Amino acid sequence: MVVNKTIELVNLWGAYEAQHPGASIEDFCRHQLAQGVKHENYGTPKGDLKPDLNGQLVILLRRIGKFHIAYSNKALEGTGLDQMEEFGILVTIYNQKNPIKSEAIYNNIMELSSGSNMLIRMKKRDLVSEYDDEQDKRVKRLKLTEKGEATLLKAKDIVLKVAHMMVNDLSDEDKRLCIQLLTPIDRRFSGLFQKQRNKPFEEIYESNIK
Repeated sequence: MVVNKTIELVNLWGAYEAQHPGASIEDFCRHQLAQGVKHENYGTPKGDLKPDLNGQLVILLRRIGKFHIAYSNKALEGTGLDQMEEFGILVTIYNQKNPIKSEAIYNNIMELSSGSNMLIRMKKRDLVSEYDDEQDKRVKRLKLTEKGEATLLKAKDIVLKVAHMMVNDLSDEDKRLCIQLLTPIDRRFSGLFQKQRNKPFEEIYESNIK
């Protein structure tokens, strides 16, 4: 007997909803997609170093990130920018309308010392300038120079070409799904990273897995 696909789908939704009250249709669709992924055994009793499921996902993201940085740095040659992090700094200054120096650095997930050194080099190349905050003279704010803004706009098209190349094999629907799935992780750690950076790792771990 051939089961009507609509009835099969309704039954699957009913079973899922019973186990996950309040779940959305999007949650159900992600669940069904996950069912089609091949399940593997991660690691062996012999204790090899094959990563578990969490490790595989993070390694995949890290490798993609490294490919992106490498291709972006190559693409930026001749634009006046030495590396992708400099582009990120310019974007932050442009979008946040003259942010505090530390905010621009932390927004790009950089250490204050390395970010400050990068800004010194960028100031010497007349890409950015800094000035005293009107309310607190101890605080420095950043702004793009005319050259810096022109460099940013020139580099933007190149950076977008790299991004297009990197994810060209994915459909727009797949890209939106990836963004939807990963954005909560980015949002969570964006709010925690600077607060936790000086704490012992075990304390950070315990607070993040509750």
